Amino acid sequence: MDETIEDYQKGYRYHDGIFACLYCDQQYEEGYIYPVEDRQATAQRAMLQHLNTKHAGALGSLIAQRKEISGLSEVQQEILELFARRLSDPVIAQRLGISTSTVRNHRFKLREKEKQAKVFLSIMSLLNDEPFIPPHRGARMIDERYHITPAERNKVLATYFTDNGRLSSLPSKEKRKVIVLTKIIEHFDASKNYSETAVNDILQLVNDDYVTLRRYLIEYGFMNRTKDGKSYWVVD
Repeated sequence: MDETIEDYQKGYRYHDGIFACLYCDQQYEEGYIYPVEDRQATAQRAMLQHLNTKHAGALGSLIAQRKEISGLSEVQQEILELFARRLSDPVIAQRLGISTSTVRNHRFKLREKEKQAKVFLSIMSLLNDEPFIPPHRGARMIDERYHITPAERNKVLATYFTDNGRLSSLPSKEKRKVIVLTKIIEHFDASKNYSETAVNDILQLVNDDYVTLRRYLIEYGFMNRTKDGKSYWVVD
């Protein structure tokens, strides 16, 4: 069973009524009372006491993990252990024999590492869910219109395009419009430049309202053109 972020923050996992330590085989079953330092404790409180006395708590346990697990260098581990004690930067600098500015630099680098971890976790979370189709390169503003799954795209294309590839109607909803345009742009070669007439001729094969389609392709960043409108090309 894969641990969650919440599991690591607590130091244990809870499943089917069992509190299981992440760092040893100790387990406590919910519903039972356990002796803890001459007192009676619930399973959860017993687990917390176990973590604090045997593993230096959830934070201490995480900091002490091997580099292969935590990604922390020995220096970063040492710094974090002192940060965890809420010591001031001058005190930490004196204990490590470094300058206060070096301690502050370590804090900055660790915050950057935190930001990178959040981005990576977000990427992995999206990959584990149904993936979104990446927006086209020329997209003006990435918002909910571009949160498109393959299933959504297939459904919209089946609704708005006929069997012979004609667009039956222009959708009014923004997300559907974007999906339709991603299909229409496939009629153009990204390695070529097109005259306005050539663009119109291709779009007429899709729908009679080629003027609107041409405008949408420009407005939504699928195509670009010269200021005089004589040359068009796919944004790629």
